[in-house]
Amino acid sequence: MFKKKPNIKPLSPLKSSDRRRTSDSIIADFGIEVPVDTNTGQEDKAASTAGLTALRKSLLPENALSARFTTTAGPNLKQVSGTVYVGSHEGTHGEQRILWVKVGENMYPTVYTLWHNPQIVPLLYTPLTVVEKLQGGADLMTPGLQRGPPFPKKATMGAIVAIASLESPTIPMAVGTCEIDVSSLGKVQGIKGHAVQTFHWAGDELWSWSTTGKPGTNPPDFLGGWDDQGREADTSVESATEALNLGGDQDDGGVSLDANYTERSGAEKAQGLEGEDVPSNKDFVEEVEDKELTTKEIDDAFKNAFLYGVRHHIDHNKDQPNYGLDLPLSQSKVMSLLVQPFLPTYTPARTASLQIKKTSWKSLKKFLKYLDKQQIVKSKDRDGNEVVILDINFEDCQVTDFVPYRLPKKDSPISSGTNGKSAATLSSEHAVGQKLKLVSLLRPKDKLAPIFNSPKADPRGLYTVVELKQILTAYIEAENLVSPKNKRLITINPQIASSLLGSSAADNAALSVGAITRDALAERLVAACSPFHYILRNDADVADSKPKAGAPPKIQISLETRSGNKTVTKISGLETYYIAPQPLADELRKMCAGSTSVDRLAGSSPKNPVMEVMVQGPQKDAVIKALEKRGVNRNWVEVVDKTKGKKKG
Repeated sequence: MFKKKPNIKPLSPLKSSDRRRTSDSIIADFGIEVPVDTNTGQEDKAASTAGLTALRKSLLPENALSARFTTTAGPNLKQVSGTVYVGSHEGTHGEQRILWVKVGENMYPTVYTLWHNPQIVPLLYTPLTVVEKLQGGADLMTPGLQRGPPFPKKATMGAIVAIASLESPTIPMAVGTCEIDVSSLGKVQGIKGHAVQTFHWAGDELWSWSTTGKPGTNPPDFLGGWDDQGREADTSVESATEALNLGGDQDDGGVSLDANYTERSGAEKAQGLEGEDVPSNKDFVEEVEDKELTTKEIDDAFKNAFLYGVRHHIDHNKDQPNYGLDLPLSQSKVMSLLVQPFLPTYTPARTASLQIKKTSWKSLKKFLKYLDKQQIVKSKDRDGNEVVILDINFEDCQVTDFVPYRLPKKDSPISSGTNGKSAATLSSEHAVGQKLKLVSLLRPKDKLAPIFNSPKADPRGLYTVVELKQILTAYIEAENLVSPKNKRLITINPQIASSLLGSSAADNAALSVGAITRDALAERLVAACSPFHYILRNDADVADSKPKAGAPPKIQISLETRSGNKTVTKISGLETYYIAPQPLADELRKMCAGSTSVDRLAGSSPKNPVMEVMVQGPQKDAVIKALEKRGVNRNWVEVVDKTKGKKKG
């Protein structure tokens, strides 16, 4: 609703009586439970009053201000008016933000209020890609609902709800009104229509407003108060699973488990796989559903990737101390040796999901501490900045009983085609700080073979421009074609005429006099070759890489206009330069304080997709700065400004 900046009249302090009355109205309307201060050891009236006072202060701080506002909404630009309530929560350094918005009879919390007051409204979930569309003003459709049924009981028609992504399930990112009775849904697949009409989101004009003119505050990485509500659906599933009889006879409808049966690992369950006993890699990857994973599934995948990595070293380095692992292991070594190679990244969507910041731990440091609590490793803080693994319990049952699963192979159909690197490998690599080297080479066409045979050069080899000129010089000298009167002129023989000269006016003129300048002949030789290129990462060698046909592609940055006067910045062609689109989008979201999204570029192959990052606003300079951090030279970037119809370099 608040794509357009609202017109807010001057703020005025909220009287204490009005603040209490407004807070009490919010508590009653949303059915918020008043906490009881039990420090006194008894739930008396004083304890209840203290809890109510604390709740009022949390919902509407004592420094609250209010003001009337007007704006327009909808395709018909209908005028909307109401009241905004402004204040600052504890820990925000007194920064005033819009906390509540009243339109008609409805009072809507903003994301700032939800980030400080967990579970005051029902929380619904949808994939991150859908949340990013909501942040553009779209409504939530019924098929986009996830982690249910069952859905929260209070998510009835007309109820105000919050929306979070599956990747960050504890962070409400949008607020809206249920257009249907979500709580009564028995399924969402196949059901059409709107589920939630979006009112406000992180990134809109309410979010960005402040008394000091500062941009909106980025969402936190994790909020503990929302996670209990998010597990309602999971708990119901677990209860239903426990009710199944897996130990009875087959005649009684149960499942007889073989004595040699070993339960599938958590990562396999998360990926929907059956271990190593699966079809060929191509068929196998095609059978895996291309979907984004929940936080729990991502957690399981990272833990099991670590277990897989340890088990791999045990199986392949039996005769070496610590099975070939040089302890202590730094965080980067853990990631590169024991986690990255063993992540089950079979499809683009799963690849985008499997990032450490999308786990519940949010960082590798906390992940290693979790493994320490599980007694799988022994870790220690080093220099206060990172955690190192001092020892690994190779005899732990979680390691010894681990069942390996199929890993992505280089021949996977999701291969990015970037020097043999798959999209799975690409996404898990850290592009920030990488060094890139672009090598342009030329391959002679078949008609040039006679010129290369004379100096005994490979007619199918790859050469630089300088090397081609040297080969041409060797051929000219071997055939004694230098003019005795002018050494800059080369006598045209039948091989040069048929291989290098065409039907242009300049070539016809040269043929008529029987000679051509050395520089012009070199230009003809270069033009008669096919371009190839290498894009080498860090210390990679040309000898170990496979050349790509064609001139080096450029990263495309496009500025476009949407919804009238709204500018967006699109970036594509990142994969060629070893840059995973999703981490770049996440960084740009913070740098530009606006929403970003990652989608398949229109026209690219579904099996080998090229991804496109979109950023709200004209963000060319911020994008180029982020690319330079990833080793990209400005000359490798092409900027097209479609808002003006002009191309910029």
